[in-house]
Amino acid sequence: MAYTTINKSTDYFNTKLYTGNATDNHTISGVGFQPDFLWIKDRGRNGYNHRLQNSVVGATKSLQSNRNVTEQTNADAVKSFNSDGFVLGNDAGNGSFNGSSPFVAWNWKANGAGSANTAGSINSTVSANTTSGFSIVSWQGTDANATVGHGLSTAPSIVLYKTRGLNENWVVYNKDLGANKFATLNTNGGSTTSTAMFQNTHPSDDVLYVGGNSANKNTTMIAYCFANITGYSKHGTYVGSANASTGFVYTGFKPKFLMTVNTQSDSNWMMWDDVRNTFNPIDKWLHANGNDQEYTQTNSVNFLSNGFSFGITGHPNETEQYTYMCFGQSIVGSNNVPATAR
Repeated sequence: MAYTTINKSTDYFNTKLYTGNATDNHTISGVGFQPDFLWIKDRGRNGYNHRLQNSVVGATKSLQSNRNVTEQTNADAVKSFNSDGFVLGNDAGNGSFNGSSPFVAWNWKANGAGSANTAGSINSTVSANTTSGFSIVSWQGTDANATVGHGLSTAPSIVLYKTRGLNENWVVYNKDLGANKFATLNTNGGSTTSTAMFQNTHPSDDVLYVGGNSANKNTTMIAYCFANITGYSKHGTYVGSANASTGFVYTGFKPKFLMTVNTQSDSNWMMWDDVRNTFNPIDKWLHANGNDQEYTQTNSVNFLSNGFSFGITGHPNETEQYTYMCFGQSIVGSNNVPATAR
């Protein structure tokens, strides 16, 4: 039975649903903490981009997971974070996340606005939560090989990199893919081999290794770093079974959020959670690399007490390699309180 030091996962990650109303200072509450990383998507309309905000660079600045464009500033979109959620402005246009539509907001807790980190060859600003294994890292890139402190005191398993000031693709490091491969969040799957992107070196307990490319261009950079935490988070790879009754991935906890992509052939990044579907099957998903509305496919994924399974034979359960990120809640915490399985 899996034990964890995190007895209440919603202190560190939470999914919030809301409906926009196009009014100023629309407060979204019930998150349970101040979000340090906020990822929002319109569920009901096509053509509306994802938006990712964080507390290190400020709530009014955002990037889009489905595009390679530069960081945008909009004071009338997400205006601020508060102790229990966030505040929206009255801009109801594409990307404002306050139009008359249903939305989903995924929230992660780090450690506020961050502080200086001098562990690498480049100084960084880091907001790190070592308990939940999550940090936000900002630095000035150099277009050259470098190291950057990430603040976790343990090597991250997944890192999402993005240039803030240049039109460059998102770069995704996954330890199980290897230090010589990366995926691209804003495109439709597959992986690329490159010994230069991460200097062919896995992150250490203290620093990220970045090359003079999309992981360290001569502009301001942002990285979201996630470490595996027993009973709370699991990031890695799996190989699908193409069998609706045998596809299963062990995590050691009941998932609350899952994102996968095929790293061998073209496919979309698919995102599920246990709030849009409160019971199995978990059949509502969004594409992290697309601006399309929410999809439904019967029996696509099941969230189990110790992992996730598939009820279909195709994507995301083809006989190829997938990379995945998963957050959830252990069966039993360190306080010996069982988590209820469904």
